[in-house]
Amino acid sequence: MIKILLSRKLGELRWTQADLARATGIRASTINEIYHELCERINLEHLDLICEALGCELDEIIIRVPNKAADQEEPKKLVHR
Repeated sequence: MIKILLSRKLGELRWTQADLARATGIRASTINEIYHELCERINLEHLDLICEALGCELDEIIIRVPNKAADQEEPKKLVHR
């Protein structure tokens, strides 16, 4: 699962979503969707603009967390015939 950590990063920097929208030129509604992890896709240019404005690397605002279902699944057993 992909987790978006934009809310944490903005909190660390004491920035609002509006501050980020002004600094990047990205629409406030788009920032809001990213902030609340409501988006299914993120424009690569937007990611670049956000990282540039916040002075951070991509792995500070987006991470991959292993799916819990995959972690809890039992290993499949091979059946020899």
